[in-house]
Amino acid sequence: MDTLLDLLNSRPVVNGEERDALADPAAGRRWARERGGEGSLAELELLREARDVLRDVVRGESSSAALSPLLEGVHQIPEITSGGLQWRVEAPPHARLAVEVVLAWAATEKRLPGRLRPCANDECRLFLLDRSRANRARWCSMAVCGNREKARRHYERTR
Repeated sequence: MDTLLDLLNSRPVVNGEERDALADPAAGRRWARERGGEGSLAELELLREARDVLRDVVRGESSSAALSPLLEGVHQIPEITSGGLQWRVEAPPHARLAVEVVLAWAATEKRLPGRLRPCANDECRLFLLDRSRANRARWCSMAVCGNREKARRHYERTR
């Protein structure tokens, strides 16, 4: 789940300028390797595609069917172990990390439906996973986006 949020949040807007952690091939390959990937250029290209499609799905701009091409040729194989039944995912090596992220999204939607969402700050491009009991979290960070929004509303009220 951490890699899912890491991928979705890999294109933040900092001081009004978009920063893409996967744009530079060397930095992007390092990003993938730090999260268990192989760090190939093919993997990096697929991660960028997965990020963009997932972003649109989470924002409600695309249906979840848009994720289907990312899962082509992927198989889950049941394995009986001493711990019980487990599913092993078979995917091409360059696609494994992107597939794991898509599967993490599906698991999140099943366990915590509607809790993965974009930050409510229109100027922010980050996503959050609301783990609060009330399911009312709106900002990726209360210290940053939440305070900005509260300051903006206070300013408008006092004008």
